Amino acid sequence: MNDKTCLAPPSALSSPSSPCAWTRPALAALLALAAAAGIWLGLPGLAPTARLALLVFALALIAWSLLRWDDTPVALLACLALVGGGVVPTQTLYASLGSELIWLLLGAFVLSAVLQGSGLAERAALRAVTGAGSAAGLCRRLCWVIAATAFIIPSTSARAALLLPLFLALTRTLERPRLARALALLFPTVILLSAGASLLGAGAHLVALDFIERSGGPRLDFLRWAALALPFALLACLGATELILRLFLTAAERAAPLSLPAPPREPLSAPQRGVLAVTALSIAGWIAGPWLGLDATLVALLGALAATCRPLTGMGMAQALKKLEWNLLLFLAATTVMGQALLDSGAAQALSRLALQALPLAGAAPAWLLGAAALLSVLSHLLITSRTARAVVLIPTLALPLAAAGGGEAALLIFVCVQGSGFCQTLAVSAKPVALFARAEGPGCAPRDLLKLAALLAPAFAALLWLFALFVWPLQGL
Repeated sequence: MNDKTCLAPPSALSSPSSPCAWTRPALAALLALAAAAGIWLGLPGLAPTARLALLVFALALIAWSLLRWDDTPVALLACLALVGGGVVPTQTLYASLGSELIWLLLGAFVLSAVLQGSGLAERAALRAVTGAGSAAGLCRRLCWVIAATAFIIPSTSARAALLLPLFLALTRTLERPRLARALALLFPTVILLSAGASLLGAGAHLVALDFIERSGGPRLDFLRWAALALPFALLACLGATELILRLFLTAAERAAPLSLPAPPREPLSAPQRGVLAVTALSIAGWIAGPWLGLDATLVALLGALAATCRPLTGMGMAQALKKLEWNLLLFLAATTVMGQALLDSGAAQALSRLALQALPLAGAAPAWLLGAAALLSVLSHLLITSRTARAVVLIPTLALPLAAAGGGEAALLIFVCVQGSGFCQTLAVSAKPVALFARAEGPGCAPRDLLKLAALLAPAFAALLWLFALFVWPLQGL
């Protein structure tokens, strides 16, 4: 087969007569048959429920990675197969929709929707960057502003939508194409790398939290997660900012003076003041919750109720619920069921044994095992486009086997994998924020720009992750 044929535009690939249109489905079918044969014939002594859990997991992985099917329908279909096959009871599926993690994310989403609708975040961001006197100063200030939004907006896609107006305002005012390209790379990069700092920064974190608790690890609340992940995320964001400045702007362009748009001068409206107060109190409740005995989910729900009090914030509950990412909530509930099925059926333990037998892990030094976890989790976005799906796949197939091989506590390996899975800047299809800013009005950024950045940023990010796993997080009790 000619390689150029498979690099044709998507419209050409979708034609039934194109040979590449059948390549992925045919390969997926072969892999599915091989997985079924290997699981049912090559694993003696494994319970039927564990075999079915492994098969469903393998088929979901093929659908996510090779076929690139939508992640939520695949996860829901996997759940139905697990329930129908008797791997998990029906009540487990229903209970996942009402779990503490789902309600925590639901409350945070409502609060986020009200904050987005108020225009308060864009106003604060514009005011924060107004004093930047150069392109370098602007990018560095933006790095801090964008990273801060990880603690108030529980979705990278929502943060991208929130910050896009600021990006467009800056590029239109500055009228510097090369700086606009650098900003089109900076915004999604910092959005994605800073998400790891907050427990609510990505649904993958809640999946990891569930696995950590089920494997006997410590319970990580909002504050302890930030204590572990915030220094790492900030260093990654600051390093990425400096790399973008030096790769895409010359020294003269970095130092050139800027004339930035002036922030709004009118005082905050009454609804904006209400939103600001509710947001500040909710974050304070999440931080102080462990000392005050406040449950994080209860704080999120109270914040959501206060934020949708129309006389206080100007937005009602019905209006806020329309803005929720229901797709992500359903996906998180479904992946929770998949994770529980893998652990409770013994399938996860079987995967660990297989990995230990197939790979020379037993005699490897813990440092090398941690390095392998960091590198493979960073590269996983090239196969699996969903961050939460990457966590579901990496934890039982990489983190737990490496922990069994002596790479460290399971909690540490799970944390490394979920932080590494946050890197997804190589391709526009790997993350919605990257696609959004790459296609935004103006110069945007080309695929070659993403590859140029990822070629240096990916190994640097993996090395930083490895160093934290070796020297920092174990000292913090992980």
